[in-house]
Amino acid sequence: MPLYKIKDFDPDYRKHFDQDFLGFDLYSGNDKIGSVDNLLVDETGNFRYFVINTGVWVFGKKVLLPIGRARISYQDHRIYADNLNRSQIENLPEYDESATVDASHEEKVRGVYRPGNAAPGNVPVDTAAGNAPRGRAATAAPGGAASSQSDYAYDRDPDLYGMNDRDHQNLRLYEERLIANKARQKTGEVSVGKHVETETARVSVPVEKERVVVERTPGADIGTPVDASATDFREGEVARMEVYEEVPDIHKETIVRENVEIRKEIDRDTVEAEDQLRREELNLDTQGRPVVDRRPDQGAANKRI
Repeated sequence: MPLYKIKDFDPDYRKHFDQDFLGFDLYSGNDKIGSVDNLLVDETGNFRYFVINTGVWVFGKKVLLPIGRARISYQDHRIYADNLNRSQIENLPEYDESATVDASHEEKVRGVYRPGNAAPGNVPVDTAAGNAPRGRAATAAPGGAASSQSDYAYDRDPDLYGMNDRDHQNLRLYEERLIANKARQKTGEVSVGKHVETETARVSVPVEKERVVVERTPGADIGTPVDASATDFREGEVARMEVYEEVPDIHKETIVRENVEIRKEIDRDTVEAEDQLRREELNLDTQGRPVVDRRPDQGAANKRI
């Protein structure tokens, strides 16, 4: 898991603390052994190491101090590492600000701080069984290289990385809050298509037909003699007349009946919700007549120390 300097992880880190502890003096017992240069956190923001400058014991050397081995005193502007001795400082790998703290470096640091090690910087290995001592995720072979770091978890070394209210003086107060989010979900689907329906249509077209009418009517001169010379009796004389009628022309043609437009419209509504929220409040129990300066809450829920 990568480690980050606190200023790189959160440039506004000071808002989470009552005081900026970078620059505090580092003490072992009553002896000042250096100062705090930085703080390293993991990718989730959990505190892992103080970077300490051991200018008194080993001039110019910077090493890592696990957060669980530190005791913070804001009142004295000090950080105490009561179990830290000069031999450990000398055996700790030097911290290089320009280099990445890898798994091997961390295991060397843990090897120095773990109690009961055969030699500073190395973790004893059960060579017969091939297993590390119980409670340790990885072992370091001579020379300090970690044999396995893929499954290491910081909670396996609570004495190195655990935090408590006695040594880390800020008490965390938690509260629940109601988070309102929204998500899109499919409630249905509309499919618009077309099909063909057949119906019988009837139309009426008036047409005209010609017909020949032969009408023989008696005239006023019926029976009156005529001049035989004026009479032209000719065989086969024919009178012709053309006859017409209208024929209906009925056919089908395709036309545009109507246009269909498809679109979506959004209907908005407000959903009301309520729930029971819990919040932790600080109980202040005093005995006798101590002077207590109870300051206003300044975002205690976000503080980590």
